Amino acid sequence: MTVRSHPATWFELLVPREELPRALALLASTHAVQLETQSRSVARGTLPELRASLEEYHELQRRYAAYWPAPRLESTGQREPQRILEEALASLRAWEAEAQPLVTTLQAALTQRDELEAAAELLAAAGGRLPALDQLASAGPQLRSCAFCLSPADWPRDLPAGLLVQRINAPPRCYLVAVGLAAEIAALEEALLARKARRIVLPALPSGAAPEQTRLDEQIETNERQTREQRAALERLTEKHRLARVLGDLAFVDWYTNQVPQLAATEHFAWVTGWTQDPEARALDQRLESAKVPYLLHLPPPPESLEPPVTLRNPAWARAFELFPRLLGTPGLAEADPSLLVAIIAPLIFGFMFADVGQGLVLLAAGLVLRRRYRLLALLVPGGAASIAFGLLFGSVFAREDLIRPLWVAPLEEPLLILGTTLGLGVVVVLLGLALDGVQQRWAGNGWRWCASKAGLIVFYGGLLLAFADIAALWVAAAGAVWMVSGSVACAPAGTRRARIGPAIGEFLETALQIGVNTLSFLRVGAFSLAHSGLCMAIVGLASAVSSRVLAFFVLLVGNVFVIVLEGLVAGIQTTRLVLFEFFVRFLRGAGREFRPLPEIDLTRPPPKERST
Repeated sequence: MTVRSHPATWFELLVPREELPRALALLASTHAVQLETQSRSVARGTLPELRASLEEYHELQRRYAAYWPAPRLESTGQREPQRILEEALASLRAWEAEAQPLVTTLQAALTQRDELEAAAELLAAAGGRLPALDQLASAGPQLRSCAFCLSPADWPRDLPAGLLVQRINAPPRCYLVAVGLAAEIAALEEALLARKARRIVLPALPSGAAPEQTRLDEQIETNERQTREQRAALERLTEKHRLARVLGDLAFVDWYTNQVPQLAATEHFAWVTGWTQDPEARALDQRLESAKVPYLLHLPPPPESLEPPVTLRNPAWARAFELFPRLLGTPGLAEADPSLLVAIIAPLIFGFMFADVGQGLVLLAAGLVLRRRYRLLALLVPGGAASIAFGLLFGSVFAREDLIRPLWVAPLEEPLLILGTTLGLGVVVVLLGLALDGVQQRWAGNGWRWCASKAGLIVFYGGLLLAFADIAALWVAAAGAVWMVSGSVACAPAGTRRARIGPAIGEFLETALQIGVNTLSFLRVGAFSLAHSGLCMAIVGLASAVSSRVLAFFVLLVGNVFVIVLEGLVAGIQTTRLVLFEFFVRFLRGAGREFRPLPEIDLTRPPPKERST
């Protein structure tokens, strides 16, 4: 457990060329590998050829994905990507040749289903006020008919006098049915389609003595039977051509061409190189051994020409707080990883501002339930726990301060103590930032320069703090100021030291002012704590003023929901701001190279919806 960032480990993996696809899929499953090629002996032409062939797959995917099963990734066997792609495309072409007529018929059936259902809705809304739909559909040759579903607000104002128009209201929409000369009907259709009205195709129902609704229902039932038959035929083709496995192979090749760089290869072997977050590559060993892939794995020093990506190695309870340094970038190899410290500081700040046992329990429960779906919400778990702890210290439960006695103090009774405590917290955080800056300078080989100059800043800051107890400590502060300025001048190159005096004084004054502002910014933690207590008191006061117990409970419930949502958000924003701008600003630059693990093959993307013609 350390606050220092770590370089990723360079690995080199030799596998038989025919085992390369399987080995790459196994490496991706570890989530601990970033591939990078450093050899000039790369496989030539492979990726461009694969990408060209994949265009055919993507075109078929756009046309038929709605009729495909979910891809199933199975072992690719001892086959190279080019062979996998060729075999999968051959199977897909064979499927298309047999499936295309079925798909065309199914699309037509789906279109007819939509038309019949729309006509059924019109018929039900009309309630017998329309002529037979098949008669309207066969109007001609001089006359034509049309039907539309539209919003009442889109009803046309000026209708030609020669049209017979029937309006059928079926809130929140209405129907328009019109009969007239072909030219006038065409003009009306153009105007309604421009208003985004939905056209209803009037069905030509089979003749017979049965009521119109019965004949329409029979037509719908016939359509559904045809649709089921086409789907069943497509499913048989899917099984015949093992389409799920074929699509899995194609998904693998698609992933390979987009995620895997060109790798060094000979006629018989492939050379996989890159970085791993696993210092001893145990996860890589285990995956390859369990899959019985022949391999040789070596962990040599990385090539000098390549910059290692940075890995953050934190215990599980602190990993969620890696979000904070990543907001500024990845810490460099000579920079500290402050995630462990933030895992302590951030909950303290949040809990101090949002101190309530009941509200903290709500946040804790929300974090436990939602953290798997939304990783960011995992921060609610330590934040809610800190809120519960400070709620016990301050004696607040769901905004009420009369249920338990505070273990420490009620904020509104001792506001100066609250503000002073948060100011002390600010002093500790600022000193931590200054100390981490010194540690980083030592890692970078500039420790003596830091001791000669910026170490005086800590002496100056400590002297100012001690001066509140003894005014004589101002001499310590003055000594620190002289230390920083003189050290900065002494570290300058010979011949420039006299010119360095003015900038050194200006730098000291600017830094000292920044530190003072950083420290005073923590007063907002106490101010928000007092504001939280005041708002909770107001909510309880409103609930107490209501005569009905049920209404009082409702007021208390709504007030707590308001506090949890609004003040929880505000406290989270203020915590983030204090960590970024009052703590990280002293030492973190975020100049490291981010580790980007090789992603797994994506088989979860949903296909597009079925389209009717």
